[in-house]
Amino acid sequence: MPYSCKDMRQLLQTTTDYAIRYLEGLETRPVAPSLEAISQLAQFNEPLPEQPSEPEQILRLLDEVGSPASMAMAGPRFFGFVTGGSLPVTLAANWLAGAWDQNCGLYRITPATALLEQVALRWLLDVMHLPAKCGGAFVTGATVANFTALAAARHAVLERVGWDVEADGLFGAPPITVVVGEEVHPSLLKALGLLGLGRNRVVKVPVDSQGRMRPEAIPNLTSPAIICTQVGNVNTGACDPVEAICQHAGESSAWVHVDGAFGLWAAAAPSLSHLTAGMEAADSWATDAHKWLNVPYDSGLAFVRNTSALRAAMAVTAAYLPTINDRRNPSDFTPEFSRRARGVEVWAALRSLGRSGLVELVERTCCHARRFAEELQAAGYQILNQVVMNQVLVSFGDAETTHRVIAQIQADGTCWCGSTVWQGQTAMRISVSSWATTDADVEQSLAAMLRIAEKCRI
Repeated sequence: MPYSCKDMRQLLQTTTDYAIRYLEGLETRPVAPSLEAISQLAQFNEPLPEQPSEPEQILRLLDEVGSPASMAMAGPRFFGFVTGGSLPVTLAANWLAGAWDQNCGLYRITPATALLEQVALRWLLDVMHLPAKCGGAFVTGATVANFTALAAARHAVLERVGWDVEADGLFGAPPITVVVGEEVHPSLLKALGLLGLGRNRVVKVPVDSQGRMRPEAIPNLTSPAIICTQVGNVNTGACDPVEAICQHAGESSAWVHVDGAFGLWAAAAPSLSHLTAGMEAADSWATDAHKWLNVPYDSGLAFVRNTSALRAAMAVTAAYLPTINDRRNPSDFTPEFSRRARGVEVWAALRSLGRSGLVELVERTCCHARRFAEELQAAGYQILNQVVMNQVLVSFGDAETTHRVIAQIQADGTCWCGSTVWQGQTAMRISVSSWATTDADVEQSLAAMLRIAEKCRI
């Protein structure tokens, strides 16, 4: 169906108006969608139309039905997951890159997006104080970032014992010992399963009261071996002592991987960098840009010290692909060949914030987390973790009471927090990651939390 430039301009302008109105309304609307709004989603559940529909009608339906039924994750008072709302410049960059519609795989075909990705990679390694020669991959999220980095690890540790895993697979390969902490995140276990290394055949190492792996409990290892560490526990924010673990790993030539989905960004902030001290000694790292960097979903990052290992695990070769040997081709470093140009948003975020702006963003959200902890503790509620980053665990009493408080906070709509269980104790988890959260948002949310908790305690 032909669509003129004039029609396209009108459609995109209308969509822009919808989007701006949605974002402007986040300050005043409840964070969670109402039951009535959710019930209206039934309008989407229709048979596939036999005939084409007008684009304007489709966008109007999305806005009228979809917008009210969305969770206000882009707003300033969503504390349920460790996710940030999109910085305005990154949302705008996302729109523009979407209009470019580049398949960011080869420099020769998409030079603008390939170069922006390369620049963003250099900046990322700089602000995180990682080795400047690392290879990097722009992927969907932490699960695929862990997968990508661990694929490079699998290649490297098996190559050392004379096995070509990309050519010969794992059938008959020397077994790889994989070590994780007892507080390993499920996304890393999923990555291990996808790689054929197994979710259940890992060696689990005990952790301390904050979830940090205890290096002295790591067993003696023989090659090939991979140790998976964590920077930023999803409940407590605690970081494994990566430097000490790397020293232990050196005795067995084990590869050390860092799962730092949000915690890796602490390295950029002087007041927090002691938490990640020594992690640059590891072999690979994974993180999310859609967490603390506040870019749109989906935006994960993998970094690998041995660029050759990453390329060997990921590269595609085919005679019909027009490559330039002296240029970085993004598809040589990612599981996907065809993909959107995620690096544009990352570049825009870092270009907009600069080093000082990134530091301010990370440190300000951590300050908000401490404010939540201080006020909740002063009111007589138990804070279960040392608040070292942007994570707060609070118990309002027994499990039943805590669940009741959480449910009523979610229903109230002022803010939204989720539940978790930390070392056997039910808690509400507050994750502060959004650029949009202000002191006023924290005070407004605290007032609602304390009001509801007091009501449930009576």
